[in-house]
This record gives sequence, structure tokens and C-alpha cells, in this order.
Amino acid sequence: MNRPFVLDASLTMTWAFTNEATPFTAHILESLRTTYAVTPALWPFEVTNALLDAERRGRINAAQQAEFLERLRLLPIRIEHRPAAWLGQQILPLARAHRLSAYDAAYLELAKREALPLATIDGDLRKAAAAAGAPSVEFDS
Repeated sequence: MNRPFVLDASLTMTWAFTNEATPFTAHILESLRTTYAVTPALWPFEVTNALLDAERRGRINAAQQAEFLERLRLLPIRIEHRPAAWLGQQILPLARAHRLSAYDAAYLELAKREALPLATIDGDLRKAAAAAGAPSVEFDS
């Protein structure tokens, strides 16, 4: 894939845990050698929360978290920021229409607005993207 895409936290976190990696998630990571990803402003918070949850479950320690975050920092991932009022105007109706969390609707809204494919492993988000006319990144192994 040589085209930019919207990256969600569910896919990002597969890069932290080898047992969660798939050919698809590895392909997305590899594609960042030749293109960039875009995320909504909530992405770093979701990633951080997932790391904290994994630490509490004994899946990752502080040193591993630091290493993972450094690897993420070096990737071409652009974090978009929008005003809070604008988010409410755009995200709430989309979340309501597709029965998504506000978090997932933020990824979908960004993909729709920027006409970029969405890279996610979240099945409900992929279905909502299809229903909303937003493409998802596809991969044939």
C-alpha cells in the first residue's frame, strides 16, 4: 500500500504483542516504510490506556512499554487535532447512526472526511465503515 490511511488503536496494539500479530497487521506496519498514517487526537490516549491495561494483566512491563512507544514515535503517524465543539457536531451523529462508541466514530469520521482507507481489526468498525461508504484497508495474504 502506497497510500496514506487512517490507523486505529486496535490495530496499533497488535504491534505490541507478538501473539496478536497477523499477516494483515504486519502488512500495515510494513506499509509505513513508504507512506504515512493519520489518527484522531484520541489515538495516543487509547494506546496508552491499552498499555496500562496490559501492564495490569501482566502482559507487558514498563521497559517493554517504553520500547514500544519509542518504536511508535519513530513511525510516520500524524495525529490530527480538532476543536471539541466540532467533534461533538461530527462524531455524535456518526456514532449514533452506526451504533459505535465515540472513539470508533472518530476514526470513521476521519476516514470519511479525508477519503482515506481505514486500517482496523475491529469488525464492528469495519462494518460501519462499509455502511458509511468509507473504504477499509484490505489485504490478501
